[in-house]
Amino acid sequence: MRDLIQKANILIEALPYIQQLSGKTVVIKYGGNAMVDKALTRTIMQDVTLLKYVGVNPILVHGGGPEINKMLDALHVESSFHNGLRITSEETMDVVQMVLTGKINKNIVSEINCLGGAAIGLCGKDGNLILAQKKLSPDGVDLGCVGEVVSINDKMLNLLAKDAYIPVIAPIGVDGQGQSYNINADTVAGEIAAALSAEKLMFLTDIDGIRRDPEDPASIISVISVAEIYELIDSGVISGGMIPKVKGCIKGIEKGVNRTHIINGTVPHPILLEIFTDKGIGTMVTA
Repeated sequence: MRDLIQKANILIEALPYIQQLSGKTVVIKYGGNAMVDKALTRTIMQDVTLLKYVGVNPILVHGGGPEINKMLDALHVESSFHNGLRITSEETMDVVQMVLTGKINKNIVSEINCLGGAAIGLCGKDGNLILAQKKLSPDGVDLGCVGEVVSINDKMLNLLAKDAYIPVIAPIGVDGQGQSYNINADTVAGEIAAALSAEKLMFLTDIDGIRRDPEDPASIISVISVAEIYELIDSGVISGGMIPKVKGCIKGIEKGVNRTHIINGTVPHPILLEIFTDKGIGTMVTA
């Protein structure tokens, strides 16, 4: 009986958050090491499916770095990074597009559909979902086919998300001439959340959140302001691959997203733990 009562208390704790988020849009960026473990992947897909069933409108944006690296190695294609962004040649772009849209995207869609959801896979080329242009590096380094978002087709996403569907988006953009661009998935998630004025933007990563000391797991910051993030970037505390994540958070906040979150996607059910519990996990970014 005690276990049953505990389960009932968990549901009651979640009730006010379910009420607050009913009918609202939540954009979730999923990628990195959280994608490698099949058991963890399933719990995240369960979280996304459950959100839809309780009246939330989830949109999932995924990366796929480890899978891309694996395929590039298998094809003996060299790849390097600059300031957390993959330098993308035409040859690399073909591989990135194949892995993200042809494999990872469809696997996620299939997983959600098997759980009873109605996922639909998209990339930026579908309905000009993500119009992009070549990204210019401030230090003059040619990043190749790396893009930045020009605009998001928010009308199409709203039609899908506010209906029965769960959009699953690969971060491939396209320009007016049909050129494909590899865009950082964190950046795409931030732009989509901003375009839709989402209630929440969540980044699933492989650490517990933003740390005051990058080497100390106990220094997690549970709530941080945009101004404090800029200070940590300037001081070098936030660096490398974390920069696109926090800038995605800032972009969302500046364009009307209510709350943004950086949470550990390598623990089971991270989405539910963050938004349906009083304590939550990870770092929440506020204005």
